[in-house]
Amino acid sequence: MFDGKFRAPIDAAVKPIGAGLRKTGLTPDHLTILGILVGIGAAVAIGSGRLRLGLLLVILAALPDLLDGALAKASGAASQRGAFFDSTIDRITDGVLMLGIGWYFASEESPHMVLLPFAVAITAALISYMRAKAESLGLDAKGGIMERAERIVLICIGLLFEQLLIPILWVMLALTIVTAVQRFAKVWRQAAVSPVTQARIDMRRSRRQSRRVARVERRRTRVPRRPA
Repeated sequence: MFDGKFRAPIDAAVKPIGAGLRKTGLTPDHLTILGILVGIGAAVAIGSGRLRLGLLLVILAALPDLLDGALAKASGAASQRGAFFDSTIDRITDGVLMLGIGWYFASEESPHMVLLPFAVAITAALISYMRAKAESLGLDAKGGIMERAERIVLICIGLLFEQLLIPILWVMLALTIVTAVQRFAKVWRQAAVSPVTQARIDMRRSRRQSRRVARVERRRTRVPRRPA
């Protein structure tokens, strides 16, 4: 939901920061790796009961994920490899944070409460898989009421107000299930209206690849003109 409504203004806001980071010599992959390292630190802090420190580290872990795309665009380093790497690290970071919360529940709450963050992690992985599979079929599965940005915001609120952490996770689980249903219905309707054959899948993949190659070639040919 946030990704659809606020992506454009956020991208515009961080664009100058990406241009500044370009001058430091950092690459988008550096920021991605930094994000997972800070995310692991956040999970350890949460698991050991230091929720406020965990909150600070979760926020800090989100910043590299916010800026790596801006840096990739500013440096002309956007690529399929980078997008794949970033998406994979995002899934790992999400899982690590849920492990940290599960560790905290095992230490401070009933051991059975460990199942709650695990259930959130499983359903979150499901909606990510649904989007990836739909896009591989040439269909669209974006959107939903509880995407990654919303989950991070709710986790931060739960870490800030400890007494709300368990209720917030229940809400997150319910809304993530709703998101899974929304995405399933969206893809189901698209497939029903326009069944996708393997030939059409290959054609759409070929078109996307051609557009990517064309964009790369245009960037390569944009050589600054020297004054006469």
